[in-house]
Order: sequence, then structure tokens, then C-alpha cells
Amino acid sequence: MATTRGNASNSSNRAKADSRAKTDDAITLLTADHDKVKKLFKSFESSGANADKKQALVAEICTELTVHATIEEEIFYPAAREALEEQDLLDEAEVEHASAKELIAQLEDMKPGDELYDAKVTVLGEYIDHHVKEEQEEMFPKIKKAKLDLNALGAQMKARKEELMAEMSEVA
Repeated sequence: MATTRGNASNSSNRAKADSRAKTDDAITLLTADHDKVKKLFKSFESSGANADKKQALVAEICTELTVHATIEEEIFYPAAREALEEQDLLDEAEVEHASAKELIAQLEDMKPGDELYDAKVTVLGEYIDHHVKEEQEEMFPKIKKAKLDLNALGAQMKARKEELMAEMSEVA
């Protein structure tokens, strides 16, 4: 009986270690960001006419997307470019980032009630949905096959994200 308990305990400890390792994996971090922003866009859609709530949600969306795009552009995409022969997905992702950044810049200079405010948030959400779908369904599987050290990359991305979030909170 002691052996059974010991084995169960060991496998439980291994499962905990595996789940901790995966939380710092680059793809897991990016996917968590995608999920968070998707929820923020859904909250915006259901915020009705509450201008204060809308403005707070858009500020958070813009911050999250800006930080996310930065860690992808500085760390993830360069590593992916080295690991993948096919560059088209990465080229498209960079163009999508540029479009999103343009809308983010416009939204940061606007407030709820301004002409096209809600439309710009909606279009930004649609861009992000498209971008996320391509990353998660096409790019990430190719990255996994490329045998990058996703844990080391994830640790680097997590540290940079923490730096950027701290900088953004100082500015706000």
C-alpha cells in the first residue's frame, strides 16, 4: 500500500511540475493574453452606454495589446523567424500588428461618445480575432514542431511583459 501512495504522490508532483512549466511556455503565455483580451472585448460589447466603463475597458484593451505586440515583435517573432522556413505568416502578423497599432493610437486619443469610437473598438476586436485565429491555428503548431525552447522563450517574454506593464502603469 505504501508503494501505491508513493507512486500516486510522485505522479501528482510530476503533474504539478509539468503544469508549472507549461505556464511559462511562450505559447501558453501568448494564448493566455489572447483569452484575456477576448474577454475584455466581450465586456466592452456588453457595457451598454456606460461611458466610464467603456473608457476603462478600452484603456485596458489598448495596454494589453500594446504589451502583447511588443513581446511578440521583440522576442517571439524573431525566434520564430529563425526557426521557420516559411515567413509568410510572420510577415502577415507584422502587418496585422501595424493595423492594430494604428487603431490603438486613434482610440487612445478618443473617448466614448466620439464619432466612430465604438466602431473602431469593434473593428480592432475583429482584427484581433483574425490575428489570434491565425496564430493559434497556423503559427503556433508550426512553432511547436520547430523544436524551439518554448520554456526559455516564455521566461524571457514573461520578464519583458512585467517590465512593460510596470512602465505602462507609471505612465497612466
